[in-house]
Amino acid sequence: MSDALVSPPVFILTGAVSLALLGTAVWKVKRERNDRPANGREREHLLPLMGVMGAFIFAAQMINFSIPGTGSSGHLVGGILLAAILGPWAGLLTLASVLVIQCLLFADGGFMALGCNILNMAVLSCLVAYPLVFRPLMKPNASAARILTASLLASVVSLELGAAAVTLETELSDITALPTGRFLLFMLPIHLVIGIGEGLATAAVIGVVQRYKPELLAEAATQPAPGRRKLGKALAVIALAALLIGGSFSWLASSKPDGLEWSIEKVTGGTDLEAAEEGLHGTSARIQQTTALMPDYDTSLAGIIGSGAILAAVFGASYLMRAGQKQP
Repeated sequence: MSDALVSPPVFILTGAVSLALLGTAVWKVKRERNDRPANGREREHLLPLMGVMGAFIFAAQMINFSIPGTGSSGHLVGGILLAAILGPWAGLLTLASVLVIQCLLFADGGFMALGCNILNMAVLSCLVAYPLVFRPLMKPNASAARILTASLLASVVSLELGAAAVTLETELSDITALPTGRFLLFMLPIHLVIGIGEGLATAAVIGVVQRYKPELLAEAATQPAPGRRKLGKALAVIALAALLIGGSFSWLASSKPDGLEWSIEKVTGGTDLEAAEEGLHGTSARIQQTTALMPDYDTSLAGIIGSGAILAAVFGASYLMRAGQKQP
């Protein structure tokens, strides 16, 4: 979402809810790392895995795939995939980190809309669709068919909830001329198709992890914890994939408008909505002008730089968490 869709009250409300949930996520992740689960598995690898998975999702989000017959495109959100590998709270933190860096460094999504975007993309996928849809359908050593079913259903639910939330937040903001019913009429079908694409991609990645590194899955209670050497190799492979996607495959991304832009265009005739130049909207624009070193990904190295920024942010957080812990 851009700032043009969000009013100051909605900005304050969604920002407060997002901050509260992110604070809870930090506490949950610290506790998960420090406490030994009942099955004896420790998740010391969680923070480095968050870093490389965040870099992978950032790079993957840069690849917009065309949706035939619509003139629109979609991209991976990654919430279900992150929650399946990291757990819901760590997945939330990782995806929120991606959204923050996209907003501040690349001016992708509005600063005032950041709380909305975290709720719509990270919270609804990691804390709603994952525990309510994906996890009940998955089993240890799940078959390819079960992985595909769980991934498709959870991704579709996540995207449809997000599309409905965007429409609701726009209506509550009441600063655009977008008619709610017609806007929703375009948002839901296009995000249904995007959700199917996301589900297929999610199932493919989880299927590979299930086959070759099942111990990395968040719910792999029956698997032994990975050794440091094996973990290092797995992290290196994921990081290399992120750099490869961000540095090469992202050039193949579709230039067609994404699902939200396409829906706005169908309703208004154009994809651009102008935000107010004064008040909080003006302040938000000035913040992004200051922080966005590469607005609109205007460099061929944007994918690599963004992936590196995600790694730096998560490993920096890892250092701060470790610094505050007493050594045994």
